[in-house]
Amino acid sequence: MQIGLLATPLLRVILGVNIAVHGLSRILAGPSMFAHALAAKFAPTPLSPRTVIAFALSLPWVEAAVGTLVLFGLASRTAYSIGMLVIAALTFGATLTQDWDAAGLQLIYALIYTVLLATCSNNCYSVDRWMAKTTPGGVAA
Repeated sequence: MQIGLLATPLLRVILGVNIAVHGLSRILAGPSMFAHALAAKFAPTPLSPRTVIAFALSLPWVEAAVGTLVLFGLASRTAYSIGMLVIAALTFGATLTQDWDAAGLQLIYALIYTVLLATCSNNCYSVDRWMAKTTPGGVAA
């Protein structure tokens, strides 16, 4: 077995767990608590508190959904693309608040999403691959 055929699904599972638990833990803790804490952090920036709160209230749900899709390898290209857009938004926020440590971490997430998107064809242990095999003329995502 080629190393990529095992490395890609393992990396996908690790990222999926990480992102899904990010979202689920914020949902269980109460999204409004997270949203208002984030709004306070962004108070010195030009972003309005309403904008920050709206983004922060939706973020846990998006993270939970994207993380779950990534974890199981379902709609992989779409999930990776949405994940990258979320990371772009988080990077914007981190740089706007001059939180360079968080901005650096976002670059690592961006790199992992990029690797997974580029190696989608190695996504052999996934719902996408299973569906492609069970659907006539199916193509793995």
